Amino acid sequence: MAFDLNKIREEFPLLSRKVYGKPLIYLDNAATAQKPRVVIEAIDRLYREENANIHRGVHHLSERCTELYEEARMRVVRLLGAEDRGEIVFTAGATAAINLVASSYGEMAVREGDNLVVSEMEHHSNIVPWQLLCERKGAEIRVLPFDDEGRLMIEKLPELIDERTRIVAVAQASNVLGTMPDVAEIVRVAHTKGVPVMVDGCQGVVHSAVDVKALDCDFYAFSSHKLYGPTGVGVLYGKREWLEQMPPYMGGGDMVSRVSFGGTTYAELPLKFEAGTANYIDAIGLGEAIKWLEDFNREELVAWENELRVAAEAKLSEIEGLTIYGRTPEKCSIVSFNIEGVHNYDLGMILDKLGIAVRTGAHCADPVMDHFGIRGTCRASFSFYNTMDEVDALVAGVRRAVQMLK
Repeated sequence: MAFDLNKIREEFPLLSRKVYGKPLIYLDNAATAQKPRVVIEAIDRLYREENANIHRGVHHLSERCTELYEEARMRVVRLLGAEDRGEIVFTAGATAAINLVASSYGEMAVREGDNLVVSEMEHHSNIVPWQLLCERKGAEIRVLPFDDEGRLMIEKLPELIDERTRIVAVAQASNVLGTMPDVAEIVRVAHTKGVPVMVDGCQGVVHSAVDVKALDCDFYAFSSHKLYGPTGVGVLYGKREWLEQMPPYMGGGDMVSRVSFGGTTYAELPLKFEAGTANYIDAIGLGEAIKWLEDFNREELVAWENELRVAAEAKLSEIEGLTIYGRTPEKCSIVSFNIEGVHNYDLGMILDKLGIAVRTGAHCADPVMDHFGIRGTCRASFSFYNTMDEVDALVAGVRRAVQMLK
């Protein structure tokens, strides 16, 4: 499908609404993206016409939902370039996926005195699960730093890894800085030391093509709701060799082969890690979002997002006292900034009254804020459905806010 911005915007019902009497300008896509009509209608249709619990059922509706659920899984297989369906686990989100690895892999592999390497630019979801693991096991977290431009200092990785390093955890793209580090090089360095790598792909999968086999990462997590799908569902990719070794994360229905009080045998992958009734409706919704995206040239979409980001950075930089955090060439469409003498919350509230939705605060990345000695930023994050006029409106809104607050 050719890139037609007006037609694309028509696919997203929420973009046509008004806020405080003004047309909505939605620039909070790094937090969650809006949903195309096909996803909304698919979920509505499923609940109205086809809803029934998946697997185990022999009646028509159950078999139909099971078929759609497994079709969605195969769409994720193709999206990520995975080997097969057994490597794709549906979870409640990226946070749940990372916690699964930290708990299950961590229980199997980490011992007292071991260490884990986590980058300084991580979202809390790729920090706290590892901290909890280290507290349980008596292990240590080592931090891979970034510099003041937002560049992850990969050259320091070899000195952080030793014979007791059990995993490296890194984001494919920072949700604050927009930085997209060379994850393939991180994986290469870690693997030369025999250390697996967990990649938080929440922003990366949205703003780049992903091939987990080429990347050679061991684990990869992302959330549906940032990829134009429903909330409450996400994905864990894991190499089969790891998933087969790891113990189940949770126990319950659907993850077992047979249960007795004498012992339990577990289901084959991926059901081994999908205990209980899955969020099958929203997983199918994610499949619809991926199917919709398949009709586009992703390179064109990403190129437009980058045009918006570059224009926003250039125009915002003309405002006196404004600082942009994250200045590396390899960035996704995220712009985080502060203005001297203006609190980011106050700026965000004024923009909101102008119909412009941005995110303020620490963005679940306190270590990034600590690096710069700040408490938070104002963050504008762009999708391919945003326009250059919206960039101009953002800049004009920021200028107006500065006049009011300084």
